Amino acid sequence: MSPMRTEAEEEGKLYRSISEVSEMLGVKAHVLRYWETQFGMLRPRKNRAGNRMYRPEELRTLQRIKELLYERRFTIAGARRKLLDEQKGDGEGQPEIAFADADRKAALTEIKSELKSILAKLKRERG
Repeated sequence: MSPMRTEAEEEGKLYRSISEVSEMLGVKAHVLRYWETQFGMLRPRKNRAGNRMYRPEELRTLQRIKELLYERRFTIAGARRKLLDEQKGDGEGQPEIAFADADRKAALTEIKSELKSILAKLKRERG
């Protein structure tokens, strides 16, 4: 991952409020607060009033989380594992498996069909 310069770094700002970060990333503030509960590496400092203040390194982490979740379609757990692997410097995590929406729907339909046939078989055996 190449180092990205955030707007905060370019403007020399050390801290940004949640509303600024929300606007920069194009996600709602409640999404940022939720990500904070799911990704342990996100721990923005709070000012005297209790408002979250994000540093440039947290902005980079948030940008990466957004990329993994929205562009690369990772689950929360998958994105968390990927970020932890990247922090460890372990480029060898689990292989990424990407499914297009159509492939995902076809796989789910097939699984549903198999489960229905297993259920029918179990009902016959009980019967």
